[in-house]
Amino acid sequence: MSAAFEIFLQGAPGLEEILAEEARDSGFTHAEPVPGGAVLKGQWTTVWRANLKLRGANAVLARIGGFPAVHLAQLDKRARGFAWGEVLRADVPLRVEVVASKKSKIYHAGAAQERIERALSEDFGATIDPGAQVTLKTRIQRDYVQFSVDTSGEGLHKRGHKPAVGKAPMRETLAALFLRQAGYRGDEPVLDPMCGSGTFVLEAAEIAAGLWPGRDRAFAFEHLATFKPELYAKIRAEAPAPKTDLPVFHGSDRNAGAVEMAGRNAEAAGLAGAIRFHHRALSDIERPEGKPGLVIINPPYGARIGDRRQLFALYARIGEVLRERFSGWRAAIITSDGGLARASGLPFLPTTPPVDHGGLKVTLYHTAPLP
Repeated sequence: MSAAFEIFLQGAPGLEEILAEEARDSGFTHAEPVPGGAVLKGQWTTVWRANLKLRGANAVLARIGGFPAVHLAQLDKRARGFAWGEVLRADVPLRVEVVASKKSKIYHAGAAQERIERALSEDFGATIDPGAQVTLKTRIQRDYVQFSVDTSGEGLHKRGHKPAVGKAPMRETLAALFLRQAGYRGDEPVLDPMCGSGTFVLEAAEIAAGLWPGRDRAFAFEHLATFKPELYAKIRAEAPAPKTDLPVFHGSDRNAGAVEMAGRNAEAAGLAGAIRFHHRALSDIERPEGKPGLVIINPPYGARIGDRRQLFALYARIGEVLRERFSGWRAAIITSDGGLARASGLPFLPTTPPVDHGGLKVTLYHTAPLP
């Protein structure tokens, strides 16, 4: 339990720096960005805490070891001699995923997967099940076979307390990283005038309250040989009491069903007292009383060409409403179309590389406090 190993925090490509920053701010002091996420060194207790506490990670992978191999027979022999029992349990089904680089002599991922599965089944006694909660991820690169266990199981965007989800939702993990990229740290109000099922507003309120995102769900690491229930219970007990002196968060949508869903989600998260949801069109939004904060919007984009003119009018109206009513507030818009963002007329700061969201490349366009 005390030996340190590498832990990979899988995140959205393009937001690696933001994820590493969140990890460091959450107590994982040596987290560094790498392509596709961030890495740090730690123990199994570090893995548990990362799953419980991090909002921007999609999954937490434990690098459990590996070996060089230049042909399938060598892979087979060394996989049979690998100390699987130090991490995996023979009585818990698992699935195997393999990615093989063409720069390796073993480049056929399917053949490599078959050898690893056979070794696990015949020599370790494991049951291979494509639907298993525990996943052994294997990367073969430059003739080195690297094994990692996905310790999260279901993606970490599934917080465990969001019963209602609308169409084309933004994942909670991506929303949390965009909030951070826009400068949100939990000490100001947030308003989303196209809130859908409330993802941005709920994430912002949870950050302000100091709630751990994984507090209501189970993880794959609970089915590993390294899991210690009593120690894990102590770590869960470290969670701070939710803060109660919170800013008021606001969400609105022209779709009454979306507003009803968002309200149910706020109730399930225990945050209904801090959030106000309204059935309201964009043109009817009002500046809340009190100190300024952040308006964040994920408007429609990537629509059919025939609808693009209508979208330009929408983005122009967004900019008009924000400039007229939200002086002192910062604005953030997520879109796949820079032309639409510019149609808002808002004074955006320099942007960072785009991020994959639902097959589209989207960018956060955000401002300093509006004049």
